[in-house]
Amino acid sequence: MKVIEKIQQAAADGRTAFSFEYFPPKTEEGVENLFERMDRMVAHGPSFCDITWGAGGSTADLTLDIANRMQNMVCVESMMHLTCTNMPVEKIDHALETIKSNGIQNVLALRGDPPHGQDKFVQVEGGFACALDLVKHIRAKYGDYFGITVAGYPEAHPDAIQGEGGATPEAYNNDLAYLKRKVDAGADLIVTQLFYDTDIFLKFVDDCRQIGITCPIVPGIMPINNYKGFIRMTGFCKTKIPAEITDALEPIKENEEAVKEYGVHLGTEMCKKILASGIKTLHLYTLNMEKSAIEILKRLGLIEEFKVSRPLPWRPPTNVFRVKEDVRPIFWANRPKSYIRRTLGWDQYPHGRWGDSRNPSYGALTDHQTRGRGKKLQEEWAVPLKSVEDISERFTNFCRGKLTSSPWSELDGLQPETKIIDDQLVKINQKGFLTINSQPAVNGEKSDSPTVGWGGPGGYVYQKAYLEFFCAKEKLDQLVEKIKAFPSLTFIAVNKYGVSASNIPANAVNAVTWGVFPGKEIIQPTVVDSGSFMVWKDEAFEIWTAGWACLFPEEDSSSKELLKKVQDNYYLVSLVDNDYIHGDLFAAFKEI
Repeated sequence: MKVIEKIQQAAADGRTAFSFEYFPPKTEEGVENLFERMDRMVAHGPSFCDITWGAGGSTADLTLDIANRMQNMVCVESMMHLTCTNMPVEKIDHALETIKSNGIQNVLALRGDPPHGQDKFVQVEGGFACALDLVKHIRAKYGDYFGITVAGYPEAHPDAIQGEGGATPEAYNNDLAYLKRKVDAGADLIVTQLFYDTDIFLKFVDDCRQIGITCPIVPGIMPINNYKGFIRMTGFCKTKIPAEITDALEPIKENEEAVKEYGVHLGTEMCKKILASGIKTLHLYTLNMEKSAIEILKRLGLIEEFKVSRPLPWRPPTNVFRVKEDVRPIFWANRPKSYIRRTLGWDQYPHGRWGDSRNPSYGALTDHQTRGRGKKLQEEWAVPLKSVEDISERFTNFCRGKLTSSPWSELDGLQPETKIIDDQLVKINQKGFLTINSQPAVNGEKSDSPTVGWGGPGGYVYQKAYLEFFCAKEKLDQLVEKIKAFPSLTFIAVNKYGVSASNIPANAVNAVTWGVFPGKEIIQPTVVDSGSFMVWKDEAFEIWTAGWACLFPEEDSSSKELLKKVQDNYYLVSLVDNDYIHGDLFAAFKEI
């Protein structure tokens, strides 16, 4: 979806839109840390996020990769910066074709800064001279596919600013006229350079309107995180610093925490003044940091720390090719990125069923871990194991909240709805039923509930109690016998080798989550079906070795062998209580 459409939609709904900007880190570890931070920030519902393009195209490949992961794995509407610097037309088209193939629709078209070591921008042979040329090229070659954003400079472009007096009236007006030419050429949105004098920004907006620029103008807000960085950035951009800001920072410039707190206060006050003027969109330059940007939004009342709105039980895709996807199997609930990776090649999404997993468009099983997650798993799960009771203890401690990671989850700790049934989960894990996925029964809870809600306010949500676990064959036999006394319970069980048992028809699809909303048909986003379960079981069993045993040092062969033995002999079980009103999923485990 185009960013301009999201901003227009927010305006129509009376909402304030906000967005975050990031830049490509220099190291692989930095990239993985950025994605962990980004994942947390995106949970607060930004309208979009953007990723910068390094000076002189220095980060081209990395920017393309990050933009792809933002759009398709983090599932946030993504905008990629694209510059003319050191970019012949064929390289520009390669970048545009790449993001188009990845379902990205948004570009911030820039001339760009000179490469490191050069003072002035120099047009390369076969390249463009300015952002206007780039806007014209994108519109001419790609039509209306891309939403194009351009940069606006409230104090005029730094190249037009000479000395401390700022740009001359003539230079400022020339810069405004050039901005209008970019908009007239096809840009549909303006995001501004950073500024610290809000009056200058508001005058800039009024001046734009006076010369006929009618598109949204989004203020770029950069929180002050440290004094030296602030001085360096404002010096580079030739940004005016009001005297009151200098006076406030001077006494505290050596106290980093005090500077950060002042930066949050200043950013909040700037945003309040901007919002009061009638502008309802904010763009936060995060510098890849989380706390200041989030704190500003909290103080503005735009987000609540413990109330994250969920449009669906899973984060909806933003890739333009899969935006109509509305149903998924529950099995990947704790591994959403794995599900997305494995279905990237799909050209249709068959109502939650996996289909034929032999199709080459269905991605192979992989276990992608960030460095941070891998380290956490190492600390919490690479504990020497002598018996299956030790294994059970790991699962039990996770359900107690003593562990914050699980090899079977890409998420951090227990999810809010899981905590509703954590006591019952602890009890059955202690009995050797090793749980990896669950949800409590819900009967008509308000859709804005902080624990089980999704879909926005005004509706009601429902779900059947669900449980997924590994267990030994003898325990499965006992459970299957007990289930016979509970007609509302349906199950599927399978071992690593495909030996299975079930009390439901082979092709049955069971809706386990649904919602009722004003003016809409019933939304049914999560299902259980045996075909998808048989695909998932390969991934679930593989994690015993590829996700857990691999964490142990080579010399601890006994722990590895124990995990391999469990992998070879246990069953994976999916259990649903279809009585979401009076059922008791855990009753079948009593006396086992």
